[in-house]
Amino acid sequence: MLSFALLLFFAATGFTLNHADWFDSHQRPAVYHGVLNKAWVNAPDPSAVDRDELQNYFRSTYRTKGAISDLHVDGDQCEVLFKGPGYEADATIDRQTGKFDLTVSPFSLVAVLNDLHKGRDTGTKWSAVIDFSAILMTLVSLTGLTLIFFLNKRRFSGLVLVVVGALLSYLVYSFWVF
Repeated sequence: MLSFALLLFFAATGFTLNHADWFDSHQRPAVYHGVLNKAWVNAPDPSAVDRDELQNYFRSTYRTKGAISDLHVDGDQCEVLFKGPGYEADATIDRQTGKFDLTVSPFSLVAVLNDLHKGRDTGTKWSAVIDFSAILMTLVSLTGLTLIFFLNKRRFSGLVLVVVGALLSYLVYSFWVF
């Protein structure tokens, strides 16, 4: 029964991924301005930018989500990008003054589910759930294919349908996928 819940999730999100434009909600990003402790970003060595302090500050003050996926220091500016499933926040910080602009781009629930389907910005634990789901669905499929060999009256027609389904999938791919 666990595999049916996972199968339903991946089947439904497969459909929403295929028709993402139907479910796009176009939410406006929120923009915040502020000043943070310039010591976190103004170290003489750009690689010494205090990643943990930045993450804690933005999470506690602006409730940013996700992990820091990119931290880029370029001269007088520092950019911090937070990413998670269906979520993105981008902060541009002036290293001399600590002034920043934070843009938070929330996405719809469907976008979150689509990112979970793809494993985008979800981390290693969700990746393990995807792997477990793939293994479980493979076992369920192989079990179904194996069972056809024990149904004498339906074996031939069942195997013909398997071959026809595989052949149709290949033909659709080779003629209509560019």
